[in-house]
Amino acid sequence: SVDEPEAPFVKSQWAIKQAFALEGSRKAQALTQDALGNPGADKTVDLLRVYNTSSWERTSLVTLPASMKLAGDCVKEASGREVPSQRLASGELVFVAKSVPAFGAQLYHLSNRPALAKGKAEAKDNVLSNGLVTLRIDPATGAISSLKGNKVEQELADVSVEAGLNAYVYVEGRDPKNRKVSGAATVKVLEPGPVVASYLIESPAPGCRSLRSEVRVVDGLPYAEIVAHLDRENVYKQEGVHLAFPFNVPQGVVRLDTPWAVTEIEKDQIDGSCKEYLTVQRWVDVSNADYGVTWAPIDAPMVEIGALTTGIREDIGKRTKIEPSTLLYSYVMNNYWETNYKASQEGLTTFRYAVQPHTGGFDAAHSARFGMEQSTPLLATPVARGEDALKSRLTVSPNSVVVTNYKPSDDGKGWVVRLQNFSPKQEVVRLETKGPKTALYQSDVFENRGAALKDGLSIPSMDFATVRIEEEKAK
Repeated sequence: SVDEPEAPFVKSQWAIKQAFALEGSRKAQALTQDALGNPGADKTVDLLRVYNTSSWERTSLVTLPASMKLAGDCVKEASGREVPSQRLASGELVFVAKSVPAFGAQLYHLSNRPALAKGKAEAKDNVLSNGLVTLRIDPATGAISSLKGNKVEQELADVSVEAGLNAYVYVEGRDPKNRKVSGAATVKVLEPGPVVASYLIESPAPGCRSLRSEVRVVDGLPYAEIVAHLDRENVYKQEGVHLAFPFNVPQGVVRLDTPWAVTEIEKDQIDGSCKEYLTVQRWVDVSNADYGVTWAPIDAPMVEIGALTTGIREDIGKRTKIEPSTLLYSYVMNNYWETNYKASQEGLTTFRYAVQPHTGGFDAAHSARFGMEQSTPLLATPVARGEDALKSRLTVSPNSVVVTNYKPSDDGKGWVVRLQNFSPKQEVVRLETKGPKTALYQSDVFENRGAALKDGLSIPSMDFATVRIEEEKAK
């Protein structure tokens, strides 16, 4: 794949590998559409149901595609209260759905009345703000040179080590000394607010035909979003592409969300484990005892900590310790791995990030919910008149325990719920179901019915439990 990247066999091999991702995406979209239903693309939509597939109540942005034929841009809750909405430059309509119940849904009406243009999201003088988070864009580099939360007075971006957050760093070859950065930026307002405010930043960048980033804030949401579009050239020489996120959190501790665990750098790593880069499931948190930042690299699972470590052959394995640092690099792509990997990454690729300042020390449950929200947005679908909102079909308390899986049982006789306790202490979790009377049982990974649950289920810190739910039969 490296020596003869244009060979027919290599191209056919890539087509097969690429198909796994493309087919996975197609199936995911088909399953989602099947679950939501399809009232007909030619019908005018005047009623929406917004679903929350998380186990906690949520307030999040809803985005309706430009292709959806809407009755109008005015959005109202079922109570009749108008909700601020905004047409984006893309033609999409957005609004913030508030307090959507866990595993439930709310109704929203659409009409051709003027949209309610209200909100605190604003883009002005290279500054983005919504009253909860404020960012400044460096007009020269296009990087985020300042990040603050309304409850965090300290500056959270460290421009002493990199140009700022979302700074583009390109390495020619394998040696990090051969690094290059993006050129002079053009910064312009893309979305003026008041629901969504954003800047579009365009820069020439080595290894790219174009580099475009959108940095935005949403009214009422305490975090910022970054969307980086890299239109890559066809480069066969060895290269590495990174986006820098230098956070200013003195004495900050870095923790990563890994599959079924939270990993603290160095403390939770065994001798001989990879220190060049680490893989992340949904979020990374950088915190000291007083404040911190939770960062969600939604589309880029690899992160480097403290330094670019692009893997010079002679140096692989020599990094035996990660020195304390709050400088993160999103390791978005490379072509260093030469066995059966594609020799270049030509074309348009998009990487999304969310950054949330927070007060107080590290809170695993807060970080877990934030990370899960970024990868599982609220889902909106048209419904017919006469439909109602959906109350929570399942509620879980306390909030430090989250549902990681909620599915019909394989035998078709009930439901299976997988729970994880992100609290630093043991918790007694309680589940309540709506609708027909149900019985709850402890279960295992094979979905077998265990002991009946009468007074909740005790789950140790960071541990899991499985619960089986069955409808009680009338006596």
